[in-house]
Amino acid sequence: MGTVGLSFGSATSGQGFDVASTVTQIQAASQAIETPWQNQLTALKAQDTVLSSLGTDLSTLSTSLQKLTDFEGVFAEKQGSSSNTDVLSLTSASSTAVAGSHTIVIGQLAQTSSDASTSISNANDTLSGSVTIQGHTFNVDSTDNDTTLASLSAAINSAGIGVSASVITDSSGSRLSIVSGTSGAAGQLTISGSLSGASSGNITFQTGENGQDANLTVDGVSITSSSNTVSNAIPGVTFQLLAPSTSPVQVQITDATTDIATAISSFVSAYNTVVGDINTQEQSGAGGTSSPLLGSPIIAQLQESITGSLFSGSASGSINNITQLGISVNNDGTLTLSADTLTSALNSNLADVTGFLQNSGSFGQTLATALNNAGTQAPSGAIYLAQQQNSSEETALNADITNENAILATQKTQLTNELNAANQILQSIPSQLNEVNSVFDSLTGFNPNTQA
Repeated sequence: MGTVGLSFGSATSGQGFDVASTVTQIQAASQAIETPWQNQLTALKAQDTVLSSLGTDLSTLSTSLQKLTDFEGVFAEKQGSSSNTDVLSLTSASSTAVAGSHTIVIGQLAQTSSDASTSISNANDTLSGSVTIQGHTFNVDSTDNDTTLASLSAAINSAGIGVSASVITDSSGSRLSIVSGTSGAAGQLTISGSLSGASSGNITFQTGENGQDANLTVDGVSITSSSNTVSNAIPGVTFQLLAPSTSPVQVQITDATTDIATAISSFVSAYNTVVGDINTQEQSGAGGTSSPLLGSPIIAQLQESITGSLFSGSASGSINNITQLGISVNNDGTLTLSADTLTSALNSNLADVTGFLQNSGSFGQTLATALNNAGTQAPSGAIYLAQQQNSSEETALNADITNENAILATQKTQLTNELNAANQILQSIPSQLNEVNSVFDSLTGFNPNTQA
């Protein structure tokens, strides 16, 4: 502990001194021990912020690259088009689809069977009789409580016989509608029986639509479908039949080169973000303030690992480096993408581009490994290890500060007690002097108040 000069004023004044401020002065030197620790903690926390941001951006870059290196990613996607979208529309083309052209002629659309009863003027009219739908008989009487169109409709729906019933009411009256739950010929309704209403007379069922399958030819092969949504005619492709066609419809299935180009552009953007993060840490900020990781080995490690992977990996056919994909490296390490060059490569050498990113030992796989080794993945990611090292140092510093604060707290209590006792003594000196003077006067007979 350093020497602290204290001034108590006149010892005989009786004023004493400020104990709290005196203790603060005495402990100031000891408290200064914590300053470098606190400064180091602040620096480490600033590094943590940068490392966390770097980790997030590296994760985004890894995700963007994975879309290109994943065998079921964007390179596996297909897209399709129809020459007449009023007749046939493409719903989806999965990764199992094969690029090519198909000719489709639609003879007839699939149709769902439906029936409706004749209308009655009063929807609440009490009914009687029975009706058999798909082999299930409904007795309309008070026993079953199915005495109106609404109650009969509810009974049909709850029977689970593969149809749906509803009551339709318009200006002509109310009628019971029955629709098959199965489209195509297999869902053809069979309805028999008769009903009568107390005030409506006989009620009969009229065939609305017969169930029928769609008929079409795909590349000259005749096909039937119970639904207008067809998913088994072209492998991996689903399309919707909208109308019969008087002329063939051309369906074109192509590789999703537009989506691939977008994914590569996103990769370049994510890469540039990471390089920008690294470049920022190699520069001093405004006013000469150093970046948190300036000179840190982790920055050099990331830079060497990531940029070094740009021109590594084996070739795939005619593609042996990223410049053939339209990707060039700028002086600051960022990338620039030529859309025209990339489009040309995708249109002329898609298989080679795919292999360049997905083959074992390829550029894409090599860079993916480098990014995994650089990121926040436990237990060996470079940023993960740097974060762990910082955490360990922060724990040790916080422990030192906690221990020092405990020592200072004990010392403060001890000093406060001792100085309070000393202060009481100083404050009592005048009264003690007065007592001494009184004793002296009584012994000597000297009274200073009677002197001329």
